[in-house]
Amino acid sequence: MSVQELAGGRYVLEHRLGHGGMAVVMLGHDTALDRRVAVKLLADSVRGDRELRERFLREGRFAAQLSHPNVVAVYDSGEEEGQPYIVMEHVEGVTLAEELHRRGPLPAAEVAALGRQACAGLQHAHERGVVHRDVKPQNLLLDRAGTLKVADFGIARAGDGSAGITQAGTLLGTAAYMAPETVKGEPATPLSDVYSLGAVLYELATGKAPRQVTTIADLARDERTPLPGEHVDGLPPQLERTIMQCLEPDPAGRPPSAEALALALEEPTAARTLSERPTEVVHVSRSRSRIWLAAAGAAAVLAGLAALAFTDGNEPPAPPAVEPVPAGAGPAEEARNLAEWLRANSG
Repeated sequence: MSVQELAGGRYVLEHRLGHGGMAVVMLGHDTALDRRVAVKLLADSVRGDRELRERFLREGRFAAQLSHPNVVAVYDSGEEEGQPYIVMEHVEGVTLAEELHRRGPLPAAEVAALGRQACAGLQHAHERGVVHRDVKPQNLLLDRAGTLKVADFGIARAGDGSAGITQAGTLLGTAAYMAPETVKGEPATPLSDVYSLGAVLYELATGKAPRQVTTIADLARDERTPLPGEHVDGLPPQLERTIMQCLEPDPAGRPPSAEALALALEEPTAARTLSERPTEVVHVSRSRSRIWLAAAGAAAVLAGLAALAFTDGNEPPAPPAVEPVPAGAGPAEEARNLAEWLRANSG
């Protein structure tokens, strides 16, 4: 790469991190803020293509609108000696494609959790009129803390019905995850991203993409491999149904938004401990409180009856030997004290 410094020397390029059909990503150093950045450059082979140059510059504008923990941040963009560039957050971690290659199919709970994070990033983009159009494992980054970030809005479009991809190589690299309507050349919508994310979740759960595409002719076949839940270790039926709903050929049959898909992925997808489900902890605590309040109420009624039994006598009743529910007692101590109190005052 001939350009080694950008923006008047502010960004110094170090080495290549990766490359795709139309761009190269370099590790860079932001000398002004003393931090590592990822710098995306239009590949030399396509730099003369005016349409691709415009698309590349659009990516910078679209991505700069987005600010979300689950979206790779764009810091800057510009052009140096005829070379367009985009300066982005450097994510130290792996792509989901690399994670899948290393580990094979992932546990169901992890698939659902990664899906929810991707949904959060996509919903943020959709609410700002940006459709990603290229959701696939290579464009979903997982940092060292386990945060998933949606990356590479390289073929993103504003939700305005723009035409689809025209580069055959790029198309084949993405086709296994493309919604049927975009394969046919119809405008991409947020529901197209929902389909693509469903294809990613399918692959994370099974280890293979729902469609195998190696030639342009394969695109004409609306085929996908059935997802055999009974043969996927630990894949709950609810997760299988959710993934297959995302892969419906008719957009109307899919979850109506990335947000709705995230909610579907919140359904129980694997055994989880109580500590992992805080809302249920609150529910259980409230139920327990109601039980102990009822017990305390019953104890108070018994105490009242005992007091009435002695109204005709000259001596007031003796105080109970054990208070029914002392303040600050735990559930086990409360139960023990209440039982002792009832025994002491039942005669």
